[in-house]
Amino acid sequence: MHMLPVRDPFRRAQLATAALFCFLGFQYATWASRLPAIKTRLDLTAAELGLLLLACGVGAAASFPLVTILIKKLGSRRLAYLSALVLGLVLLALTITPNYSITLLIMCCDGVAVACLNVAMNAQGAALEVTYQRTTMAKLHATFSAGGLCAGLLASGVTAVTPNLPAHFGAATIILLLLVGCTRSGLLTEDPQPPKKTRHRFALPPRMTLWLGCAMVFGTVTEGAMNDWSALYLEDIANAASALAPLGIAVVSGVMVLARLFADGWRTRWGDGRVVLAGSAVAGSGLVLALLLGGVAPALIGFACVGLGIAAVTPCTYAAAARQGPDALTLVATMGTVGLLAGPPIIGFIANASNLAWGMSAVAVSALLVSLCATQIRWPDRSAGRPNHAGIDEDSMS
Repeated sequence: MHMLPVRDPFRRAQLATAALFCFLGFQYATWASRLPAIKTRLDLTAAELGLLLLACGVGAAASFPLVTILIKKLGSRRLAYLSALVLGLVLLALTITPNYSITLLIMCCDGVAVACLNVAMNAQGAALEVTYQRTTMAKLHATFSAGGLCAGLLASGVTAVTPNLPAHFGAATIILLLLVGCTRSGLLTEDPQPPKKTRHRFALPPRMTLWLGCAMVFGTVTEGAMNDWSALYLEDIANAASALAPLGIAVVSGVMVLARLFADGWRTRWGDGRVVLAGSAVAGSGLVLALLLGGVAPALIGFACVGLGIAAVTPCTYAAAARQGPDALTLVATMGTVGLLAGPPIIGFIANASNLAWGMSAVAVSALLVSLCATQIRWPDRSAGRPNHAGIDEDSMS
């Protein structure tokens, strides 16, 4: 399958890269939306389910040296295809896994593949901005959320008809194949080459990169926890019907899609720092209020606040990391994957020790911590055509 002909090379590459973002969002939300079914099928406790999710985070965290090697040897285009193949196989494997131990191994492989694709697709997005001197990162991340939205709606629809997990994941795999087909004629074949530097055996990342990584971790913990635990919260705490439970992911992803479609404009008008600060505050305070009120409707409204507020955090952080160079981008992207996959298990452990309401409170705290990190980051001043605090001319980046 090929994309419909698009004459503008920027638009063609943008659509192809967007298909990768949509692929990852769809694959991730597909299995996350069926966690209740996986939990029931394997007869897991909340702690065991948390450990299952932790296996993803362990795989992602351990993958950093591997991703660094693969991105240099294969390039982002080929690495994207390799990781997409593994992620498709993961969905199929989850339908036939015979026991908990093998499922742990499968989820660990999923974490490695997610880390690889996350770095590859953001490297494609950064290369796209550098090659054509046009901003697009927020819109690309919107397609990640769109993938999550579509996966949530598909899960809700399939669950209403049949609880059969193989039927659901089989249909999802076909959609993933179609998305990969959409990338064939548009992905960039070359990544921007970093300047040559003197080799050191070991060097700590710059302070700016570390703060970017922390902001990314807390932002993706918030985003990942909403994907992994919103369905269970609605079903177990808010007492929603089983068919309504997957709508938690759909609400978060749907609002996030809309917000990210406008986020590039917000960044231009108010600046990245203000957008991240205000957004993370909205996400954290909105979720806290929803938890205090209780019930299905407040929960969905609180989830919408999270989707709106956290939407611009990762695009802004990835864009800032890309300005620091490919090594910083790889590190920050890997930390983001760790947050996305390792954070939710922590919420599971908190839920097992108390209840899921307290676990979701930790998600709200994570969102608010993004604001703290944002105050330490020297965001670019997009309102003025002058060099920013990091010494980079913003006019050259737009």
